[in-house]
Amino acid sequence: MLGRLNGLHDARTDPVQVLEEVKRLAVEQLGSIPGALYAHLDAYVNDVVRRKDEDPRVLRNEQGMLRLLQLHAATRLMRFRERLARGFEEFRSLASATLGSAPLGLVGDNQIEFYLDGQRLSENLGQRYSRPLKMLDSRFEAVAMAIGIPAGANPIGPGRLVDAFIDCFGDAELTDGLRSELFKHFELELHRVLGDLYARANAVLASAGYGAFEPLARPPERAPAPVPAFGQGPAAGTAGPPPGAAAAPGAPGPGAAQAGAPAASDGGEARAQANGEGATATPIGGRPLSLSPALQELRQLLHQWRQGVVRGDAVRPEHAPERRVGRRELKVEEVVSVLSLLQPEPPDSFARALAGSGRLNNAIREHLVDGARRLGIDPDQATLSEQEEDAVDLVSLLFEQLFRSHALLDRARRLYARLVLPYVKVALLDEGMFVSREHPARKLLDAITEACEGNTAATPQERELLDRASHAAQKVASEFRQDIAIFEAAHAELEALLRQQRRRVQLQEERAAQAIFGRERLNRARDQADEIVRARLAAQPLTDAVAQFLIGPWRHYLVQVLVRESSADRQAEALRLGDGLAMADEFASQLNPRVADQLIGLLPLMKRCLESSGVDETGAQHELARLVHALAFPDTPRQTHALPPREDAGDDEGDERRLWLAGGKDTVPHDPALAERMRRLQPGDWVRLRNAQGDLVAAKVAWLSPLTGRLLLVDRRGARVMIASAEELAVLAAEDRLVLAADSRPFDEAMQRVREALRNHDT
Repeated sequence: MLGRLNGLHDARTDPVQVLEEVKRLAVEQLGSIPGALYAHLDAYVNDVVRRKDEDPRVLRNEQGMLRLLQLHAATRLMRFRERLARGFEEFRSLASATLGSAPLGLVGDNQIEFYLDGQRLSENLGQRYSRPLKMLDSRFEAVAMAIGIPAGANPIGPGRLVDAFIDCFGDAELTDGLRSELFKHFELELHRVLGDLYARANAVLASAGYGAFEPLARPPERAPAPVPAFGQGPAAGTAGPPPGAAAAPGAPGPGAAQAGAPAASDGGEARAQANGEGATATPIGGRPLSLSPALQELRQLLHQWRQGVVRGDAVRPEHAPERRVGRRELKVEEVVSVLSLLQPEPPDSFARALAGSGRLNNAIREHLVDGARRLGIDPDQATLSEQEEDAVDLVSLLFEQLFRSHALLDRARRLYARLVLPYVKVALLDEGMFVSREHPARKLLDAITEACEGNTAATPQERELLDRASHAAQKVASEFRQDIAIFEAAHAELEALLRQQRRRVQLQEERAAQAIFGRERLNRARDQADEIVRARLAAQPLTDAVAQFLIGPWRHYLVQVLVRESSADRQAEALRLGDGLAMADEFASQLNPRVADQLIGLLPLMKRCLESSGVDETGAQHELARLVHALAFPDTPRQTHALPPREDAGDDEGDERRLWLAGGKDTVPHDPALAERMRRLQPGDWVRLRNAQGDLVAAKVAWLSPLTGRLLLVDRRGARVMIASAEELAVLAAEDRLVLAADSRPFDEAMQRVREALRNHDT
């Protein structure tokens, strides 16, 4: 039905069909509200029980009342929906009933309180949604005239909705606390949907031809200059006028409305005000703002890019500026209305643009064209203002840069596509998003990027993160009207899970650092032990038995002591064993009788040494017997021995080496200045690395080795990306495979890249 009502019509749509369509919208959006109230009442009663601040008898009474309400929940829900539908029947049959038209009779105190609370609620709603309600009243009046009946009460006005609510719950016996909670949450649920309902109802009625219209002054009869159609942007062959360019003589002013379309104060402002608390949200188009120097510079670059005059380069045709002639500029409120209409719809075209099929700013403009037609605005007679062009282009460039500079996978595209229109709306309503790092919309986008970047959904935790990020995006797309608080709520929900993720990542980083540090200490101990054994072997000729003991058990014992024992006495004791065996070998070669005493004195150390190698008592006895046998004969051949290479030399760092993107490049020439910059990196600093596919991925310095100065780099999930020295990182930076000074906040980094791209005319 709605499809037949969209667009401009030379003749009005059948008023009965229009009423049926509005009724369907009302029942669809409002009909489930009573069912949503019971959970709030249950939470209220549970909270009272927990606080124990009510009389037990009153508490039992409230619990019984709540159970009785829940018992008849389905009946009350059907009664509410029937009452909503009956309002439209009464509108057509002139049987309109109001709160004061009920038959006179005796009523209980509880019902009186219901009516008084209902009257207060009706007045509050009427004040809050006064502008869209005023337009709805005029349009329903036009519908009534088309039917041929006097105008009745607005069937979805606050009075009707409160009447339906009282009719649904007015007969229930409730305490003051329960009744207050019931009304409070009914009002909250209404605020959640009324803005969108009134906006859609106004859109349906306007597109069907019911509303007040203003004629458009006819443009001058002359050959017009090329004019960009509404929806075409810089990449599609149009751009805004140069700064200070005057409108063509005779062209309509910015406030002129087209023939047959709702004026801005009719459809556009109604939509903006209907979308919840229009009176409190002041769009930036409605007042001058003192822009920060950074934002002024950004806009200047954007305007230069659109005009194709950056650095005096040749102007490409698609960026050539053209003047808007014969078209009025849309008001911010009108564009916000269009965005609100389109926001809940599937974002397939945006997802395709983010995947590389076309430009995102073109897809946004095409959607705006479609939405404008559906709101009764002729795109051939209207164009975006420079401010609105800025919002579209900045958001599209922001999202495109996020996908270029962050490892966002396929599943994330649709998630981000849902956010495109809400962020265009935020850019129109609050330029603070581009200025303040603490802006709720900015923080939410950072959190979603943190959750999605590099997330392959390989673990339950990663899948939960993606699901929560998707829920946050859907919440914003479905509930954001003009209240930025929805971004705070979505961010708070996602941030709670991200904090858990960060704790897991921190533990993973600490475990990885401990493992690497342990291997580094082991390798240093091995190197030290090798130097000691090598020096001992070269100092004098030795029998094979003594040399093999020094190369095997003693070497291993030295490593264990150097790694585990910080006591200088234990280390000196280990050294004394090797020196003592060498001396015993020398005594044996000289037939010196002191050799026996020397060996007996070394026995405890030799046993401890063999035990550290895992040799049991029997094995230790055999090893000692072999040494005694070799030293018992003075003519046993002796020679100097060389230390063989370690068999495990490549095993300890094999896993790490495979993670190095610059494996071994510390041996090639590097820029000392770059290497010095790398040495200044500290844990917590972020860089970007270009992987084998050529994509830049974020990496954080998680740990700096106090032994070797190497840096451990991890991704946002805490998984190791690489372990490299400052010299290796310098080589990567020189090859443009590493970018320093990457901001840890994705929004900031993306906007910095947008600025660089605009300066270089490379978008």
